[in-house]
Amino acid sequence: MSKEKVTIQDIADALGLSRTTVSKALNGSSGMPEKTVRAVLQKAKEMNYKQFAYLADVPDPDANPSEKGGNLALLAHIMPNRFHIASTLMATLEQEISKHGYSLTIHILSNEDILSLSLPQNLKLGQVDALICLELFDESYTRMLCGLQKPVLFSDAYCGFPHHSLHADLLLMENKYSVYHMLRTIMNTTKISSVGFIGDPNHCLSFHERFESYQAALMDSGIPFHLQNCIIDDDSFYGDDRWLSNRLAGLAKLPDMFFCANDLLAMQTISCLSKMGLSVPDDVLLCGFDDTFSLSSMNSTLTTVRTPSADMGIIASRLLLNRIADPDLPPTFTYLRTEVQFRQSTKLPVKV
Repeated sequence: MSKEKVTIQDIADALGLSRTTVSKALNGSSGMPEKTVRAVLQKAKEMNYKQFAYLADVPDPDANPSEKGGNLALLAHIMPNRFHIASTLMATLEQEISKHGYSLTIHILSNEDILSLSLPQNLKLGQVDALICLELFDESYTRMLCGLQKPVLFSDAYCGFPHHSLHADLLLMENKYSVYHMLRTIMNTTKISSVGFIGDPNHCLSFHERFESYQAALMDSGIPFHLQNCIIDDDSFYGDDRWLSNRLAGLAKLPDMFFCANDLLAMQTISCLSKMGLSVPDDVLLCGFDDTFSLSSMNSTLTTVRTPSADMGIIASRLLLNRIADPDLPPTFTYLRTEVQFRQSTKLPVKV
């Protein structure tokens, strides 16, 4: 026997939405996504809920894929170049959200924007349904964005993000297990007694997790951690090849292997070592993270961790659209699986 009286909770349960979201849609609250409102009204009609039972059929929001659903704003501190995993993420994200009628606007944050906790002048917050942030690792600015009452998704974040109660979603590649597996395999199959780290562990959450796994792999392999084997200065220095060359030359002794926090640093390190008359892997082994140079002849020899950058764009679109449809969902941390690529830079065959 069917219920005599349909409730808002019944509609919410049928659609997989929260009671608050359904209530807002039925009451015509501003700021609700049109697709969500249509779905709620149609379900209310189907379930004979109060006066909504007399509505005409509500058009299916998927019936016209080209219909505009809204706008997502992408905020980035730097514009990712073609070698950065975020460039593929951006392209895939835009393709995916366009299928649901959403457009993507891109806003590059200046240092002044971040210091003053200001939005870019060309960003009209009232016209934005959600925000996605790339290469944005400033804690104060992150907190400001989380207080705007808009859905926010961060692709990577500042180091302390997981420990703070911020109402935002976080999307990351898996770092810890893959780095540990890569380094432990190399340590177990080659005769090395020292490993250094290159990169700023506090630059972002991903770098921090990779540094932690590097230390764990050393400990479990019985290889001591020596700070003098590492170059872990502030991230702002690494854009200068001369600085990195001087830091490498200043090491009392090169370790047997370097683990670089990403492939950009790995390629930069290889170049600097070459200018010093040293080669990889003959003089020092080296590995990185990201596999961003998949079409590069240099990268074909680099042991690294492949990140699913295209899949990250797909998952980002789903997280954002789900958050727009139901703002009351609890914040989520999503890690995407990565895959180690063993190559000649660590004197290992492609498959181990």
